[in-house]
Amino acid sequence: MYKIGWFSSGRGEGSRNLLTTVQQNIAEGNIEAGIDFVFLNRERGQSEATDQFLDLVDSHGIPLICFSSRKFREQRCADATGDWRLEYDRQVMERLKGFDPDICVLAGYMLIVGREMCQHFTMINLHPAAPGGPAGTWREVIWKLIAGQASETGAMMHLVTPELDEGPPVTYCKFPIRGTLYDRYWKDIEGHPVAELIANQGDENPLFSLIRKEGVKRELPLIVATIKAFSEGRIRIDGGVVVDAGGKPVEGYSLTAEIDSILDSSPRD
Repeated sequence: MYKIGWFSSGRGEGSRNLLTTVQQNIAEGNIEAGIDFVFLNRERGQSEATDQFLDLVDSHGIPLICFSSRKFREQRCADATGDWRLEYDRQVMERLKGFDPDICVLAGYMLIVGREMCQHFTMINLHPAAPGGPAGTWREVIWKLIAGQASETGAMMHLVTPELDEGPPVTYCKFPIRGTLYDRYWKDIEGHPVAELIANQGDENPLFSLIRKEGVKRELPLIVATIKAFSEGRIRIDGGVVVDAGGKPVEGYSLTAEIDSILDSSPRD
């Protein structure tokens, strides 16, 4: 069976929903895989949300490894022992000995993964833009799209590499940000510099809000569809290169049609 390693910080409802949705798809046979382990860089008692996440993992009977990065960092900084992140990753890998996941998913994992660990595991992460799109946080991405008068955007899963957020795209989906749904909001901001929009409206700007809403709708389905594609052998990582079922290198595997189909069959807002 295809084995998934799951890395999370378990900070809120989004982390729980993602794990629940993937586990439900596994249970229903939509994904022929299993979650080999869940690693959490927090411990019970750090917050109510963390405890709820831990309870969820336990309810599914998934092996759970907890190791508080906050406590580790505080101790290492107090001891002035240098690069705590590198040593933390090494101790994480030590704790995960015995597990052999085919792919690891960073599912709301709020730490930057260092060079050694992302080379030890094959890891993928979500980025809120299509291949070739803007870099940065989801907020930065959207403002860059607006500033650049973009006509489309999307989301992608990319390979985690030592170069932060620069790993090659693995899967992606795209959607237009022009047309009936958007055009009136583009018209409303004509002649207004992005800096002015950020200062006066920020995230409440209607165009910004709509792009964010449409992007978020696709993120969870993309993660599920990506895991499904890996488990079915439609895509894999070979020596750090993304290849299709025939072993041909690809610059990302498009799941746009699959995601659109999922959204079309979902209840409307």
